[in-house]
Amino acid sequence: MAPFSGRSDRRTGPALASYRFSWRVFDVLEALAAQWPARAMGLVKWFLLLPALLIVGLLIFGLVVMADASFRVMDFRTYQLSEHYSTANYVRLWGWGAFWATLWRSLGAALLVTLICLVLAFPYAWALTRTPNRRLRRVLLVGLFLPFFVGQVVRAYGWLVILGYEGIVNKALAVFGLGPYRLLFSYPAVLFGLVQYMLPFAVLMLMPALAAIPEEIERAAASCGASPLRAVLRVILPMARPGLIAAALVVATLTLTDFAMPAILGGGTNDFLANLVHDQFFRTSNAGLGSAIALVLTFLGTTIAGLLLTRAGTQAFGLRGTS
Repeated sequence: MAPFSGRSDRRTGPALASYRFSWRVFDVLEALAAQWPARAMGLVKWFLLLPALLIVGLLIFGLVVMADASFRVMDFRTYQLSEHYSTANYVRLWGWGAFWATLWRSLGAALLVTLICLVLAFPYAWALTRTPNRRLRRVLLVGLFLPFFVGQVVRAYGWLVILGYEGIVNKALAVFGLGPYRLLFSYPAVLFGLVQYMLPFAVLMLMPALAAIPEEIERAAASCGASPLRAVLRVILPMARPGLIAAALVVATLTLTDFAMPAILGGGTNDFLANLVHDQFFRTSNAGLGSAIALVLTFLGTTIAGLLLTRAGTQAFGLRGTS
């Protein structure tokens, strides 16, 4: 390669000069890296991991603070946590009927929303990865990513307009002499909003798993006499298991800890655990009890994630090795 003269090439103009200058910058960086002591090379990976470690450290610090508060009882005369530790908050949760009702409602929603999203996300992801039509693929991609440009709270309020007593759906039903029906402020309305919100996440987690399955596998199954449905059930689904479990992990944990949809579409009568934590901190100012509920919610989410990851291994997220 001819040495860089600092002048622009007549054929390419200043762009080539700028490009060659960038080469020189990388040459300088490479020379500096070569002078880095070999003994310190092991510190590079920790330096790169430092931002992630700081974030994890902050999360752990927050959990430690909440754990400390959960073992202290709130004194409502001074609105200060007691100095002595006790299990009174957890004992109260054990005998609190509203807590158990909210707990089972949250777990039930996590299970139902996950199952519905997996059923709906699989054909969508399948169409995205298998359709040869570029226009159809673009339409499907736009439909997938468009919801991410609208916040969850905005979408929830949008469903108030659509499903309200005087909303678009009831007005459309009135044309046929039906309704009006009470479609909002119920458990099914919360589930509907959560499915609409979680579905794109499930599709995004399934797409890499399905794209990694060669189409020759399907043709081989067909040549062995398997129908398309049988090939999907007996061949494709088992091979896509890591993607399915990864999608289930994301949807289940996000649903279990969701706050906006139960608060807006539930109307205050279908709260989840996150709403209960909010009420204890900001309505009754009971930080001790709120911390106890938050730790229970964290334990449930971690347990679900641990079980799913144990089942799928690190391959669920495209990492090497299995657990």
